[in-house]
Amino acid sequence: MILHVEVAGRAMTVEVQREEGVYVATVDGRRHVVDVCHVGGSWSLLIGTRSYDVSFANESGGGLTVVVDDRRVPVVVELPGRSWNSARPGGAPGGAAAGPHRIVAPMPGKIVKVLVKPGDEVLPRQGLVVVEAMKMENELRSQLAGTVSEVRVTEGASVETGTILVIVE
Repeated sequence: MILHVEVAGRAMTVEVQREEGVYVATVDGRRHVVDVCHVGGSWSLLIGTRSYDVSFANESGGGLTVVVDDRRVPVVVELPGRSWNSARPGGAPGGAAAGPHRIVAPMPGKIVKVLVKPGDEVLPRQGLVVVEAMKMENELRSQLAGTVSEVRVTEGASVETGTILVIVE
């Protein structure tokens, strides 16, 4: 897929292909191997040895903001034959769905730290729980503002992929 992207006023062409379980993004002729994992309402991207936490927010007037490690970046994306608003793959951009938001384990691991308790008010992108998997700690964050209704894990517990860890309403 070829995208025409404008980031902070800079136009570029991005070609994205799936190869052997990872994505290869070619940005203006420069190739980047990207390992992508959907984690609790945001996306974890591993590019080389750097990890990035990425989420999306639609702005009033149809604009798009990409949040990379808590840094907000205005972006314009043109897909062939489609506008951005009709091209939300897998519901990633566009905000959270209505109803309870379930934070789930993205892979098997161990709960290192529980950062919230039932009744806590949380903000979007606030850390909820830290999971250690493959010798790396991953902080899972809330996608939306709300109240923690349940914490289903304790520190030191082992979890499997898809285990519900925390529910925010």
